[in-house]
Amino acid sequence: MSLQEPVRAPGTLPVMQDFMSSYLESLSLVERLHRLLLDVIKDEFERLGILDINAVQALLLFNIGDNEVTAGELKSRGYYQGSNVSYNLKKLVEMGYMHHQRCEIDRRSVRVKLTQAGREVRDHVAALFERHAEGLERNGLLGVNGVDEINGSLRRMERYWSDQIRYIY
Repeated sequence: MSLQEPVRAPGTLPVMQDFMSSYLESLSLVERLHRLLLDVIKDEFERLGILDINAVQALLLFNIGDNEVTAGELKSRGYYQGSNVSYNLKKLVEMGYMHHQRCEIDRRSVRVKLTQAGREVRDHVAALFERHAEGLERNGLLGVNGVDEINGSLRRMERYWSDQIRYIY
């Protein structure tokens, strides 16, 4: 066997091996893209001189937008795996980027919404994303159809993974 030839499990077809390699590459790309997104946001905020907030916190503010949400809702969306949502929300409140209020019905629950300073951060992130979208399209790197195709594929993968979790329980 040469070094160029892929190692396969017994009975694995070459076509399946190719698919497996592509699937693993997709997983790696998704993970790297998320880390790169955080780096891009961090870089933008350093350029703007906004140094008191980190990229995860800025993304939290962007995703909350004009909504009033609970910490539990943010956690359940799963956008912030690997970060402590409660800690970040507490810091954002302390720094004046968010208001918080105990829910009248369930006193254990805290509702949060952006302050004016939080909306300004959200607007900076929105402007950054808008510039990126325009640049991708203008430079012919990715158009509407390409983005729609990627989104459709990622949604199907999300549904598949969600179904796998449901089957476990």
